[in-house]
Amino acid sequence: MANLPAEQMPVKINVKTVIRDRGEKQTFDLTAFGRFHQKGEANFLQYDESMEAGTAKTIIKMGDQDGVILRSGAVKMRLPFRLNKKMRGSYELPYGTLEMLTTTKRFDHTYNETTKQGSIELLYELKTQGANTGTYHLKITFEEDAK
Repeated sequence: MANLPAEQMPVKINVKTVIRDRGEKQTFDLTAFGRFHQKGEANFLQYDESMEAGTAKTIIKMGDQDGVILRSGAVKMRLPFRLNKKMRGSYELPYGTLEMLTTTKRFDHTYNETTKQGSIELLYELKTQGANTGTYHLKITFEEDAK
């Protein structure tokens, strides 16, 4: 990866999503390889995810007070986060765009320069087109992939 700017670090990423909705619980685990870099006050995590419809490129930007998950490719989505605030996002489908609303209950992210490890934790309520979609607990851990 010699063509990457020096500040971009290859990382191994573990994503765990727990969705609770109407008394039911679903858990999803994903391991991916991507890149991490810092720009100004923000941390960026990028990775690709394969799915039935193709590949989705995911970018997670975490700042001091807010963050956003952006997906492009097979899925086009913008999901913003700000602690204790309702934020408007979108999910694009072939037949139209769905409005999404996040209410963030937990917003933590860390990166340790010495160990080259970090984590992102989000707990949020999600509404799609005004209907409750569930409470999402997203826990992402990443570490330098020194191959």
